[in-house]
Amino acid sequence: MKVLIIEDNPLNMKLAAEILRRTGYTVLEAVNAADGIAMAKEEQPVLVLMDIQLPGMDGLSATRILKQDEQTRDIKVVALTAFAMKGDEQRMREAGCDGYVSKPIRYKEFLETVSSFFKKGPQAG
Repeated sequence: MKVLIIEDNPLNMKLAAEILRRTGYTVLEAVNAADGIAMAKEEQPVLVLMDIQLPGMDGLSATRILKQDEQTRDIKVVALTAFAMKGDEQRMREAGCDGYVSKPIRYKEFLETVSSFFKKGPQAG
């Protein structure tokens, strides 16, 4: 199953991508929102892991675009964020995020969140 990671920090990208690849997911990578939106339209991943603080267009704006587009509205979006303050989850959900993972990434929690969007792990569907 395809997972698109939109993340501008090389270390965060490497960590998330490595965890997912070792678990059997196909990983697509984009370092900014515009490239990520284009890749989501072209590749149709099941899940997008969206960094909220991106250069140029932020992740919440990118999520709104994905959710308003007929081609991409059904793709699940999980926010990747260092924001873990009260009210932040609500803001992310209002923008269209289907869930969120706080940074720094914790291996077990990260995989549980990702796998919850797939029926039976990376080989399903």
